[in-house]
Amino acid sequence: MRLRATPKALALRLDGGETPEDVRRLSLPEGLPLEVEVAGPVAQETLEALLALGRPLTLVPPRGRVVEGTLVVPRGLRAGQRVEYPGTVVVLGDVNPGAEVVAGGDVIVVGRLMGLAHAGALGDEERFIFALELRAKQVRIGPHLAQAPEEAEEGLGPEVVRALEGRIVVEPWGRKPLP
Repeated sequence: MRLRATPKALALRLDGGETPEDVRRLSLPEGLPLEVEVAGPVAQETLEALLALGRPLTLVPPRGRVVEGTLVVPRGLRAGQRVEYPGTVVVLGDVNPGAEVVAGGDVIVVGRLMGLAHAGALGDEERFIFALELRAKQVRIGPHLAQAPEEAEEGLGPEVVRALEGRIVVEPWGRKPLP
């Protein structure tokens, strides 16, 4: 594990094998977000310890490699927390107002989505956002942005957000037959 300061963030490299205790022992100056490069296998408990630090967090791919796949965040995100990943992000819990999920792939929220979600952040318009309950004021798919209407209905059940012909479309989950 290596930690260095950049002008905009604290850059933390996880080489693999770090423990939650290693993360808790970090002495981090206040005010700077974390950019975490995961270069080796890291246990879920270690990632949970990083989230427990309570500061904005961005996951960056290891230098020289493009990481694809799925990142599972094992709990909800509070205001001020940010998860960014080049693949798909699955959040097991609520994404509260003021929290952000930015994914190069899809965004799947197994809970209420009340914060910002951006799927296809690397420009892919074919990505989607799924939430058990969609209450977000703003969603993004690739370069497209949509804001919720003032009188948005609540409690509609699971919904999918996708881009269709250059605009954002929100559809109830499961009402269309599979192709």
